[in-house]
Amino acid sequence: MPRLSPILCLLVLGSAPATALTVKPVVAGGTLYTVATVTPGRDDLRLHWRNPTTSAPYATFAQLGARLKKEGRTLLFATNSGIYAPGMTPLGLHIEGGRTLTPLNPARSGGNFALRPNGVFWIKGSRAGVLETDAYRRARLTPTYATQSGPLLVQGGQLHPAFNKGGTSFKLRSGVGVCKGGQVRFAVSAGPVNFYTFATFFRDTLGCPDALYLDGSISAYATPDRDTQLAGFAGIWSVSR
Repeated sequence: MPRLSPILCLLVLGSAPATALTVKPVVAGGTLYTVATVTPGRDDLRLHWRNPTTSAPYATFAQLGARLKKEGRTLLFATNSGIYAPGMTPLGLHIEGGRTLTPLNPARSGGNFALRPNGVFWIKGSRAGVLETDAYRRARLTPTYATQSGPLLVQGGQLHPAFNKGGTSFKLRSGVGVCKGGQVRFAVSAGPVNFYTFATFFRDTLGCPDALYLDGSISAYATPDRDTQLAGFAGIWSVSR
C-alpha cells in the first residue's frame, strides 16, 4: 500500500471538523463570569426541552448529556434557557428543530419576563440574533432554535431603559448576546449582580450590542469537567460534537 507523504497527512488530519467553542472565566468590575463563546454554523448549538423517549423534560444537564452519549455525541457546554412556568414549561416562545413547541408570549406584566422590552434569541445555520418580541413577530423568521425571555439587556447598543446603576436587586444572572462578528456569547455570573452591571458587561466587555436575560438565581452551566446546576430547567442550550 502506498504511504501518504507528511504534507498529505497534515492535510487529511487538518480537514477534520473542529469546534470553535471556548469556555473561560472573565472578570469585570470585580465580578467573575463564565463566558461561553459559540460560532454559529461551526459549533453545534441546539435547544432541548423534552426527552423524545420519555416525553419528560430533561431538567438536568446530566440527563441531557446521557441522551447525547447514547446518540454518539459528547456534551461540551450546556446552560439554562429562558424563564419557565410551573410544570417545567417554557414561559415564552420555544422552537426546537424548527418546530414551535410553545408560542410567542405577548405578556406585558408579571415579573422580569414581561419587563418590556423583552425579546427572543434565535439561531438558524450560521446566523443568530436577539430581537425585541414585537420586532421578532414582524420579521416572520423561521429559526431552527429560539427562546423568548426578558428583559432585553441590550438593544442596538442601548441598555434597557428600566436599568440604573444604583439598582438594588442583586442576583446571580445568566444571559445570551449576539456580538460583533456574529458570535454568540452565553454568560453566567459567579455572584450577585444587578441588571445594569450585567447588561453593561455584555455591551462593554463582551462586545454584544444585543443581549437577552435568560434567568436568575438558579442559572448554571456545565462542561465536561464541571456542573454547577442546583435546580431543574425547562429549556437547556447545548453545544456538542
